[in-house]
Amino acid sequence: MRISRRRAAATTAALVTSALALTACGSSGGAGGSDSASGKVEGRVTFQTWNLKANFKKYFEGVIADFENKYPDAEVRWVDQPAEGYPEKLSADAAGGTLPDVVNVSPDLAYPLAKAGLALDLEKTAGKYRGEYLDGAWESHRMPGMTGVYAFPWYLNTGPMFYNKELFTKAGLDPERPPTSYDQLFKDAVTMARKSDRKIAMLAGTPSIEDFGRYGVRLMNARGTEFTFNEPKGVELLKRYKELYTAGALDSQALTAQAESAGRKFQQQSVAMNPGSALDLENFKKEAPGLYRHIGITDAVNNTGKANMYVQGLMVNAQSKVKPAAVAFAHFVTGKKNQMAFAKKVTIFPSTKGSLDDPYFTKEDGTDATRVRVASAKSLKTAVNYTPVLLSDQMKTVLRNAVAKAVQGKQSPRAALDGAVAECNRLLKTA
Repeated sequence: MRISRRRAAATTAALVTSALALTACGSSGGAGGSDSASGKVEGRVTFQTWNLKANFKKYFEGVIADFENKYPDAEVRWVDQPAEGYPEKLSADAAGGTLPDVVNVSPDLAYPLAKAGLALDLEKTAGKYRGEYLDGAWESHRMPGMTGVYAFPWYLNTGPMFYNKELFTKAGLDPERPPTSYDQLFKDAVTMARKSDRKIAMLAGTPSIEDFGRYGVRLMNARGTEFTFNEPKGVELLKRYKELYTAGALDSQALTAQAESAGRKFQQQSVAMNPGSALDLENFKKEAPGLYRHIGITDAVNNTGKANMYVQGLMVNAQSKVKPAAVAFAHFVTGKKNQMAFAKKVTIFPSTKGSLDDPYFTKEDGTDATRVRVASAKSLKTAVNYTPVLLSDQMKTVLRNAVAKAVQGKQSPRAALDGAVAECNRLLKTA
């Protein structure tokens, strides 16, 4: 089961914020009494996960039993919500004052709750644990315009980049040295198109917000009040993609491509690079053995030295009546031992320091799963979450449309991004 849930609840901010308008009783950083998490670990903790019970019931029951053995005066009630409607469920709980003590969230889910004072600031109340987690994972639940961190980082995911070594060789490119920077990517892409008489494109998709982040573009201001991806470096990136499109180095259907169609192009060997996962690699072996023989695996290209991270976390309800137990349980679940055990049951990665040095994440055994796992684990050690928590699906569409206009030459890259930023900032103010 794949559970990266890449921004599956991007509309949550508006849903939860509207509900919180009815109930919020404090400013950012805390509500419902003292934020202190000190005291005896006792009482009943309600723990809510997001679509995990069907496949991991035994695992979580074991974790809960271990916690209750360690803290005999505490007990845990586990509830699991389906994936569909999870944002609405959080919204209803927030409005009704029934938010569980410990809640499974992604950063975009946590933001409106933190802003309304319903998420406990763990940097203030549990900062002693910060050193146990990867820096990028801990920082992923730091909210724009606010001080503090509002969830323990839990499991992580990322995706490597696959490339076709045979196509690289035919284009006169070194198959053992795929591009690692955008400069090299653009240079190699033009070479690929020229040597193949425009029959082979390097890429099948236009840049998303993550690409702007990996290019080194500042996506928002420090206060989280304005998008800034139209800064000169952002314009530069879009200009270069336009040049790729003109040179035939970007697939002709890139403007309308979805992840699935891009994957098919790569499988048909008309595109030389494409992101993917261990599941894709297994499919290549079965469905495209000719491609599989020439598969290379590398990190996604970036100018920052940091891969993109998808992250889930455990938030503690700031209004919980059992804060010491809630914090202790959230920390227990996200501790090194339990994260490692979970990572061996599903294709995810632990957020705890040192875990990714375990042989499970560093040693290949010749299987597809370990090839991708080792490559992904290596990149996650310094990865960051590039996608702003405030970027909604509607805003993503605005950016995608602006990119398409610029790549086709219907607008200049500067005008397209200026318009996209203006519209996203308008939507941000009305959310």
